[in-house]
Amino acid sequence: MNDNLDSFKEELRKELVPDSNSIFEIKSANQFIEIAKNRPIPRMLFGVLWFEGELCILFADTNLGKSILAVQIANSISTGVSTCGLVLECIATFILYIDFELSDKQFENRYSENFENHYSFSPNFLRAEINPDYLEDKRFKTFEEFLYYSLEKSIIDNGIKVLIIDNITFLKNDNEKAKDALPLMKFLKELKNKYGLSILVLAHTPKIDNTRAITNNHLSGSKMLMNFCDSCFAIGQSHQENGLRYIKQIKQRNCEQIYGSENVIVCRIEKINSFLQFSFVEFGNELDHLRHITAEDRTERDEKVIELKTQGVSNVQIGKQLGISEGMVRIILKKNNL
Repeated sequence: MNDNLDSFKEELRKELVPDSNSIFEIKSANQFIEIAKNRPIPRMLFGVLWFEGELCILFADTNLGKSILAVQIANSISTGVSTCGLVLECIATFILYIDFELSDKQFENRYSENFENHYSFSPNFLRAEINPDYLEDKRFKTFEEFLYYSLEKSIIDNGIKVLIIDNITFLKNDNEKAKDALPLMKFLKELKNKYGLSILVLAHTPKIDNTRAITNNHLSGSKMLMNFCDSCFAIGQSHQENGLRYIKQIKQRNCEQIYGSENVIVCRIEKINSFLQFSFVEFGNELDHLRHITAEDRTERDEKVIELKTQGVSNVQIGKQLGISEGMVRIILKKNNL
């Protein structure tokens, strides 16, 4: 066994030459610190939730206002004016908002009063959507390759340093699977490092059980996406009143967690001067905004689980449809001898 290992090592030494390539850059810890001293200190783009140079993810269930908040953040960065009571440390700068969600008319509706009295955005705010008349480019094997090329070209042509993508599901049809999430996140991270970008990516979640606190497990493809992002925050729905939302910090690297479960940012969605936005209300405890499950709710949930199971739906799919864990589905089925 040892003879084989020694033989392998010897063969490997023969193949290695002094100028051979390596993915590692090796220096002393002090040398890395000296190099880092010459790099600028990351500035806040949306308080401590998103810093310069970070690949950040914003996720939420459907129709909770991800795009509303993302446009609001983009508007803040493009004007140099902070929003939601959170610190903005950079001056007004160009930002590119890739919008795969809204048509131009839908976008107009959000930032006007019945298509009149339109909100005036800064010239620094650049928005992009898929050109419906684009011609297929024969240089690329897939639409996805063409899309990635176009994204990088847009960054170069417009000198972009801040990028928002709304949303990740357009870039990958099935980002819940690690095999699909990995190349996507690698691509975005390569763009970030290559051009010194700050990137915010919006992501959908499966249906969330709104009686439980939001965690990183609620993000589709959470393990792989979380590993590659630098920071992450989420939007939750408050059950105190309609239109009330809360913003929760999920992951951070440049600071300590400030906006966790006991100190979420509570906001109200409202249109002010033709601008649809999250208006800061207060800081609060997430528990105060969760829906409290009743005995009637449990009975209705259990009946739905049993109904779906008898239709041949898998435990995993039942959980996704009802916003509960697969483990809870098994408990309910076992309790009912199924």
